[in-house]
Amino acid sequence: MSSADFLTDFHHVATIGATPHQGVDRQAATAEDAQSRAWFSKWVTDAGYTLHVDGIGNMFGLIEWTLGAPYVLVGSHLDSQPLGGRFDGAYGVLAALHAARNVDELVTKSGAVPPFNLAVVNWFNEEGGRFAPSVMGSSVFAGLFDQEKMLDVTDLAGVTARAALADTGYLGTDPRPVTVSYAEIHIEQGRILEREEIAIGVVDRSWYTQKLDIEVLGEQSHTGATAMADRHDALVAAAKIILMVREVTYDFVDEAIVSSVGQLTLEPNSPIVVARRVRLVADLRSGDPEIVQAARATLLEKMAALALEHDIKINVTDFDIRPIRYFPENGLQLAEQAAARAGLSTRRIQTMAGHDSVAMNTIVPSIMLFIPSVDGVSHCEREFSTDADMVAGLAVLTEVTTDLIHGALVDAVPSLAAASTARV
Repeated sequence: MSSADFLTDFHHVATIGATPHQGVDRQAATAEDAQSRAWFSKWVTDAGYTLHVDGIGNMFGLIEWTLGAPYVLVGSHLDSQPLGGRFDGAYGVLAALHAARNVDELVTKSGAVPPFNLAVVNWFNEEGGRFAPSVMGSSVFAGLFDQEKMLDVTDLAGVTARAALADTGYLGTDPRPVTVSYAEIHIEQGRILEREEIAIGVVDRSWYTQKLDIEVLGEQSHTGATAMADRHDALVAAAKIILMVREVTYDFVDEAIVSSVGQLTLEPNSPIVVARRVRLVADLRSGDPEIVQAARATLLEKMAALALEHDIKINVTDFDIRPIRYFPENGLQLAEQAAARAGLSTRRIQTMAGHDSVAMNTIVPSIMLFIPSVDGVSHCEREFSTDADMVAGLAVLTEVTTDLIHGALVDAVPSLAAASTARV
């Protein structure tokens, strides 16, 4: 298939759940996500591949050249953040589908049977915007999260992931492919590649991340009749916590740590009632775990003092703690060599964001590639990468995938003579 075919497919998928300003809104297991899943399913079956859906909603397009052989897995995710960008995740899935088709054509033309089969994956709920935590489907696949516990996670409306998947028809029962390696391509979501005019980022490690689930408990009262001195306003205290989360980064050198509060709910959420309860989630990330721990300690100390000052209660729970994960050196070199064959420049880069590849790297050798993001913008409608950069990334992913199905990164490669049947 040509690069034009890839771009046609990519820009079509960008119309599914499209928003007014060229973004998408396809949160996990919504009607819009189901439409993108239906598109994935049709593409896979039209290509003559086998579709599997597992018990957490991950979708696999299986290309079996050798009966019984394990699989190289390539892919990403089609779900998005609310009012998210059309490139995040979706580019990786579309590039994986077309890389797989390219590799399948090469195998057919060569007549040689590779030792490993190939599967393209669309992971469930990578974004975590509707169901927390993020990177859910790949983490269940990797054994990092328990499937039943994840299916019981609820969104803000109280709907479980299990019910949402069942309602959309994607709570599957198919077996998961036995996997030997994994590759994923993604937009950078930062501006390093664009600033340095580098075509491909080769990810060598992830950042340390953790979240704080913060509950602020005050006292509900009348916004008009209650004297200011008598109020125990949970929302006022929460507002100060939000500023603390931002300002704690000033204790360290520039860009050593990033932080934010991205979710907040309050009760009773009435215009004439002082808030009695606020729940917010703080996100701390750094390339150095000690910096995150120092920031956390500072925040806990300041929140304890704030609780006394406002005569309220603040409960803090650590969750979603993710250590630094290092990608294998031989995988980094393989990716760099693949890019060189395609005539493209590379640099090694860290990922500050979470990705399915980070979860997969805990069970099989994994490769993570980045293409440039214009202005480094992501998780919003203005997110953008050029067609030329996407096509260049597809070329590298095709090279990487070809190497992987022939046994790169795998210590013991099955003998080709042992293959009983090949689909060529």
